[in-house]
Amino acid sequence: MKQITTTILLLAGLFLNAQNDGWHITTTDREDYTGIAMSNGRIGMLTAPEPFQIKHTVLNNVYDVDPFLKVSQVVHGMDFGNLDVYIDGEQVTAQNISNWSQTIDMKEAAFTTNFDFKGKAKISCTVYALRNLQYTGYVDVAISALADVEVKAVGKITTPEKYQSPQNTYQVLRDVETTMPILQSVAKTPFGKHLVATSGTFVWHQINSSREHQRPELSHAVVSPYENTLSFEQAVKKGENFEFAWTGAECTTADFSDPKSESERMVIFNLLNARDVLLAGHKALWEELWEGDIVIEGDLESQQDVRLALYHLYAFGRGDSDLSIAPMGLSLQVPYNGHIFWDTELWMFPPLLLLNQDIARSLVNYRSDRLEPAKKRAINYGYKGAMFPWESDDTGEEATPPFALTGPFEHHITADIGIAFWNYYRVTRNKKWLAEKGFPVMKEVADFWVSRVTKNDDDSYSINNVVGANEFAPNVNDNAFTNGAAITALEYTTIAAKEIGLAPNPKWEEVASQIRILKLPDGTTKEHAEYDGERIKQADVNLLSFPLNVVNDKATILKDLQYYEPKLAKEGPAMGKSIFAVLYARQGDADNAFRLFKESYVPNQQRPFGALSETATANHSYFATGAGGMLQTVLFGFGGLDFSDEGIVQKNPILPKQWKSLTIKGIGLDRKTYRID
Repeated sequence: MKQITTTILLLAGLFLNAQNDGWHITTTDREDYTGIAMSNGRIGMLTAPEPFQIKHTVLNNVYDVDPFLKVSQVVHGMDFGNLDVYIDGEQVTAQNISNWSQTIDMKEAAFTTNFDFKGKAKISCTVYALRNLQYTGYVDVAISALADVEVKAVGKITTPEKYQSPQNTYQVLRDVETTMPILQSVAKTPFGKHLVATSGTFVWHQINSSREHQRPELSHAVVSPYENTLSFEQAVKKGENFEFAWTGAECTTADFSDPKSESERMVIFNLLNARDVLLAGHKALWEELWEGDIVIEGDLESQQDVRLALYHLYAFGRGDSDLSIAPMGLSLQVPYNGHIFWDTELWMFPPLLLLNQDIARSLVNYRSDRLEPAKKRAINYGYKGAMFPWESDDTGEEATPPFALTGPFEHHITADIGIAFWNYYRVTRNKKWLAEKGFPVMKEVADFWVSRVTKNDDDSYSINNVVGANEFAPNVNDNAFTNGAAITALEYTTIAAKEIGLAPNPKWEEVASQIRILKLPDGTTKEHAEYDGERIKQADVNLLSFPLNVVNDKATILKDLQYYEPKLAKEGPAMGKSIFAVLYARQGDADNAFRLFKESYVPNQQRPFGALSETATANHSYFATGAGGMLQTVLFGFGGLDFSDEGIVQKNPILPKQWKSLTIKGIGLDRKTYRID
């Protein structure tokens, strides 16, 4: 008993310390709860306050098509991360536990819930989305008995009730002397596009020294067509520690021709590998990810917020997937159906390109793999080159709901992609990639803009009838950001052609040099041709200064900042303020930069961990776009980093007075460290 008490006191001390370091966020608050997505780039499991529960599971790049909405939606998968646990016949619930706390360990991508049950046991449950086994999750449970108790654990595979034709099985596979109990559920997605197969099993760790590796007897029950369960019972004596895990694998026909068999194999792999081996592989990959890190000294709150943002970008992406990241990552299906927007290229991609070129490569390859549908789309709308969709899914075709004007008219996405491609080359200097993947996309982007512009009587060019970044103003002419992005993409394509020894189309340079950037009478950059001082949804004009560098004289930058900041709508997405913060930092104004840095995300934080919603009035999280924006303030604003044709450069970093130092680690291919004191 003394040993258990010592262990408990040690754990309590660790959790108190966890509240005060930059790698852990601990809460004892279960009110107004917004969870954290435990993700590995393929699956995301959203945490819940209830013991042993996951709210839902999201499957990356697995889309179903709703025939009524006529748009695709990323799939909420089967939930395999839930357990029902009973002690002495009473189910452990949120109502009968005490001393509840939860901790997100960002360094090791582990989420732990701790609590007491009626003076009988202290319980810990840790959830992992295994980075090394990307279609699997692992739920690790430890029970310290404070009295003699009977434990019953029920592992569950829960199929969403909208799924079609669910089938639930249990079998014990055998190979020589090895027995492998496998619970499995198979069903079609709600509209029948994919077959989903989920397998699960228990893994027992050491019970005590005299009963090591003993397996309790298992019982199978199909509670309903949508709930398949496997359970066991175990007596645990006072003073004993009982540890076990529940592991699941979820595969679909989006990635496997035989997802049923593959999910079984993955669970068997987890069953027959030691816990320490599995988790060591997971932790090693996260340690590698964290070679790209941001360290803030003197402001723990900002440190935790920045790390949580970076954790989510790493958790939602994979360097080996050639997949992109949706605005809500792998946390939610709504509000954007898991589609891919400009959010990736303009907001999430730049921080990842600095800190993790593997994930950045997947993001650009996602687009190059979908070049052909973009070329067909351009033809369909009477243009040349490639016209990328505003909302993209697995097909690469337009996935925007037909009622939304952004689908037919928000064309700047095509320029955003071309810009991202050139920046990827600037950082990696991978000429083979540029020749084979990068330039073919950039060329089609440039050809699109040449066909998209309209020549005016004065030989200038306009881009008419667009939805710009400021979506409050649909179907306008000469939108500032659209025009600036087109100029930049055309200029970059000319340079890229020369880089691989090709003659650039002279039309690219001609059009780029003559696209209009309009001005108000006092010299402020005009948001679009019809603009008359209205509110704006988000940064638009100011994007011409960063990241585009089209407007680059200090007087105009400041004039544009002072004019447009008051016009930002409160209900708009907060990442616009990140751009203002970067620009103020680059002008040497650390106070305004820090003010806007905080305004860009703090109002959007959700209890209890600080997960970001898109707007201050919503609670959908995690908003990965906002994470990208606030990270850009730190990296490109305070850190002074930038992309150039010479690679990553640093100019005029500045430290807010609230911070003692800023250290940025793992930048670029040579993993450089920058420190600002």
